[in-house]
Amino acid sequence: MADPELEAIRQQRLAELQGRHGEAGGEQAQQEAKQRDDDMRNSILSQVLSQAARARLNNLALVKPEKAKAVENYLIQMARFGQLGGKLSEEGLIEILEKVSKQTEKKTTVKFNRRKVMDSDEEDDY
Repeated sequence: MADPELEAIRQQRLAELQGRHGEAGGEQAQQEAKQRDDDMRNSILSQVLSQAARARLNNLALVKPEKAKAVENYLIQMARFGQLGGKLSEEGLIEILEKVSKQTEKKTTVKFNRRKVMDSDEEDDY
């Protein structure tokens, strides 16, 4: 191989390696941003919830993570707009849980589709 071809291959390989490193750096940046977001959420929640309320919310997160996330978002939004006065007790959290449950309640209906089946085995042989 000639030197210019070899140099072109080296440059291409170097670009590939740098691209892979850049992708890994992007993932790491996303993980760091997610970690900062989680830390911020935990900080806000620890400021607005009592210990008992925080424990109840953590228990809810184990059973129903999507509902716990919705309640956390609701509490953070209330805290940002100054709608919470002091720490929220467990009873206050229960009221908020009931509100969120009513808003996200799914109504299930059962519908029966009855069809008449004609049995060909039973003929009138009187």
